[in-house]
Amino acid sequence: MQGDQGRDPGRQQGQGSDIQGEGNYDAARRFDAEERSFVEKGPVEKKAREAEQALDGPEGEELERARRESGARGGEADG
Repeated sequence: MQGDQGRDPGRQQGQGSDIQGEGNYDAARRFDAEERSFVEKGPVEKKAREAEQALDGPEGEELERARRESGARGGEADG
């Protein structure tokens, strides 16, 4: 087949291959590990306070508009 030129048919995806297929599994695993580490050890409370202050500050209206436009719900139902 034309698209298979130079490809080793015995080599499986994910075994030393740069080909990731439908998604980049290596990047997804790194992201998951870093996110888990942040939640377990990171400054979650500090970041939550910073976000709350930003929403209450001068940029709050713009942040709220962006949230609505993105479809993000932030754990609260829109009324």
